[in-house]
Amino acid sequence: MSATITSEGWSTAPAALAANAGRFLALARSVPPDTMVTAHWTVTDTLAHLVSLAWYYVRLVDPASEPLPVPGLDERLPLVTVDTVADANDLVLSHLTERDPGPLLDRLRQDVDRLLAGCADRRPDEVVPWLGDARVPLAGLLAHLVNELLVHGHDIARAGRRPWTLPPRDAVLFLELFLAGVIRHGYGRLLDGVDPPRRPRIVVLFTSAYSAPLTIALDHGRVRFAAPDERPDVTIRFDPATLNLMMFGRVSRARAVLTGRVRIGGPRPWLLPPFLRVFRTPS
Repeated sequence: MSATITSEGWSTAPAALAANAGRFLALARSVPPDTMVTAHWTVTDTLAHLVSLAWYYVRLVDPASEPLPVPGLDERLPLVTVDTVADANDLVLSHLTERDPGPLLDRLRQDVDRLLAGCADRRPDEVVPWLGDARVPLAGLLAHLVNELLVHGHDIARAGRRPWTLPPRDAVLFLELFLAGVIRHGYGRLLDGVDPPRRPRIVVLFTSAYSAPLTIALDHGRVRFAAPDERPDVTIRFDPATLNLMMFGRVSRARAVLTGRVRIGGPRPWLLPPFLRVFRTPS
């Protein structure tokens, strides 16, 4: 897969964000706000979290916009790793104390609209700073928010016994635009905190019916794009929704594999666990 963002990918990301924001808002309105949707968050806690992300992303696109009311946040965010994202979320939510669903829903809708408007005339590969001193292209920024809506929508729907789907063409944007984008432009400190595996180089091929193949190498502890003709150690054939839910701890690896929605192959499949200890997301 090319590490560049195509015009098709750029047109897909804003459309996916607009559509899934609308679906998410309708879902959130249909479930009682005090319903526990994870071990620690209610519906309104989840809304506040998504509000904080959309608010922060608007400011990344427009630095003149209102900052989040969290003292010291700008100094702390570049130091965040995958393993300390939860601490940063707790800090932000301790300062965003609104838990009335009405204002939260309104704010989320408004900031999604602001974000889409702010990106409309920008290049998809224009880069903004992100957590952990990573660099994210604008298309990847939108794709990340799409994934947040899809995964947290899954949480709310399951708790409220409501229908919810993760459309595969929208779910795949997380890998295709966000993860590929931070690998290309630099992921900073995000993956710090884990010793690299003993094997100096592990190559993994990700393939799906919904995106071009993506080959990633873990090379002496650093994640990079592999050469297109490099033979992979591991192949992963995946359903995008299942892969994302697995990466964020909503579906176990065993269940993902047993259902056939994530298929592991290649000559050295046993190298996948050490690869995923480094190439990981918050779960």
